[in-house]
Amino acid sequence: MSETAPNTTVAIADVSSSTTAESQPPAAAAIVSDGILNAATKRLFDIAAACCGLVLCAPLWAIIAAAIKLNSRGPVLFRQQRPGKDKHPFVLLKFRTMCDNAEEKLPQVMHLNSDNGNGDPLLRIQNDPRVTRVGRLLRMTSLDETPQLINILKGDMSLVGPRPISRQLDNGDPRTHLRLAVRPGLTGVWQVSGRKETDCDYMLEKDMEYLRNRSFWYDLKIILKTVPAVFRGNGAW
Repeated sequence: MSETAPNTTVAIADVSSSTTAESQPPAAAAIVSDGILNAATKRLFDIAAACCGLVLCAPLWAIIAAAIKLNSRGPVLFRQQRPGKDKHPFVLLKFRTMCDNAEEKLPQVMHLNSDNGNGDPLLRIQNDPRVTRVGRLLRMTSLDETPQLINILKGDMSLVGPRPISRQLDNGDPRTHLRLAVRPGLTGVWQVSGRKETDCDYMLEKDMEYLRNRSFWYDLKIILKTVPAVFRGNGAW
C-alpha cells in the first residue's frame, strides 16, 4: 500500500470470509492509509520505544537466557521466517519456549489442536507437551516475545500491528492479504482481545478493525490495553 496524504482512504470491494457459503462477514468499508507524516511518526516512536525496551530488558534477557540453557538443550533464541509488510519475509526472533526439535514433533501433537472442528488454520494447542517448564512461564508473561524489539528496531515489525503468524493463511479470504499491507506488530487489537482463545475469522476481523482505525493515538490506546492483557494472560499458551 502506498503512503500518500494523511487520512487517504482506499476502498475495499467485497472483502469477505470464505469459510462458509451461508455465513460471510460484512465487507470492510475502507482502509486508512498511513500518510507520510503518520508513517514517519509511527516509525520514530517504534525506534524510540524499541531502544528504551532493549535497555530495560538487557539484564532480564541474561537471566532468561541462562534459564533456557539450564532447562533444555538447544539455542536460546527461536528464529522463524514469517511474512511481513507487503508479503516480504523476515526472520522473527523469540526466546525458545519449546524443545529443540519441536517442529519435527508437530505432527505428533496435531490431534491436540483446538480448531473448533472447522479446520481453522490457526494452531492452538493449550497444553502443548513440547513446551518446556521455563517456556511455559515465558509464554504466560509474554517475555518470550521481547526479542522482537530487535525486529522493530530493524524495521521488520512495528510496536503495534497485525500479528505475524507462523502458518500460511491461504483460504481465499482477501483479508489474509490485506493484513499484510502494514508492518506486523509486537502487540495489536487481536493480541489484546483473547489471542489464541479466538479463531482465525475473529483475528482477521480485528486486523481489519486496526487497518480502518489506525493512527498514532489508536496505537497508544492498544499499548495501554496490552499491559492488563499481559497480566490476564488470556490466550498466552
